[in-house]
Amino acid sequence: MSIPVDLTALAAWMDTQHLGEGPITEAALLAGGTQNILLKFTRSGRAYVLRRPPPVLRANSNETMRREARMLAALKGTNVPHPGLIAACPDETILGAAFYLMEPVDGYAPTTGLPEPFLSSPELRHQMGLSLVDGIAALGAQDYLALGLEGLGKVDNYLERQVGRWKAQLESYADTPEWDGRKDLPGVNRIGEWLESHRPQSFQPGIIHGDYHLGNVMYLFDAPRLAAIVDWELTTIGDPLLDLGWLLATWPDTADKSSAGTVAVQPWEGFPSADELVAHYAKQTTRDLSGIHWYGVLACYKLGIILEGTYARACAGKAPKATGDDLHRRTIWLLERALRWIS
Repeated sequence: MSIPVDLTALAAWMDTQHLGEGPITEAALLAGGTQNILLKFTRSGRAYVLRRPPPVLRANSNETMRREARMLAALKGTNVPHPGLIAACPDETILGAAFYLMEPVDGYAPTTGLPEPFLSSPELRHQMGLSLVDGIAALGAQDYLALGLEGLGKVDNYLERQVGRWKAQLESYADTPEWDGRKDLPGVNRIGEWLESHRPQSFQPGIIHGDYHLGNVMYLFDAPRLAAIVDWELTTIGDPLLDLGWLLATWPDTADKSSAGTVAVQPWEGFPSADELVAHYAKQTTRDLSGIHWYGVLACYKLGIILEGTYARACAGKAPKATGDDLHRRTIWLLERALRWIS
């Protein structure tokens, strides 16, 4: 597979940052679960991972990379498991896009398969599930102002803006004439109306990962704990309870007849129930969790609309059809779950 990164230009930029010398070796693409490029390589005996947007940039691709790098830099020295930032390049002219370099994570992605002893131990898998909550509890507890993250997100009226923001996003897909998905989306207006009428009156601002589930974390090989939270594309400042709601929205539930929309690990036996996740979070926060049900519904609504965007692009031939069809199915599942939760 060809490497979609100009390694000569990268090496020249690394020279200006005093990051090794000589050629870049052992360059290999990593599977990342997103369209972004992850490239692991070695220079002067040190391993690096480069992260940059896909070759065909979206409107906000470069700004997203800069935000990710800013967040990882801010989290240095905190108890939030994250990839260590080495250096960031906001300049788009070096590689054709903003990018950053980070330390490789010594861990594994649980959705690609569990190693032993976790594969054979329901007890260890239970601890893995609780550790997943520990990650966002630690993240939400950070003082974002003290970390220099003021301005990363708009705190004012954050909750009030959510439904309108994502409703407008859904309506924008009509600009793609080939998109035929609206007819399939059950009760999306009803969900939006319920969210507006049941919205919490206040919240405690903090850092949000924005896409928190089992597919966006890595675990240690020798303990049932997180090695790193990855894929910070949607990070912002807002209400951290949305990360917990996102986890609930994507969490397998025996009451659901289908697992089409969940993010699961096999085998699943031993992982905590959704109620256990909430109870474990409650032990580590001063935030009011009495309305956590609302955040789960909002997460279903928001995630479903985000996924439907890829289906719209697929309808127009701008994304793989199989991917689009799969995400459209997930959107329907998420909206159906939200409808069950508000009925």
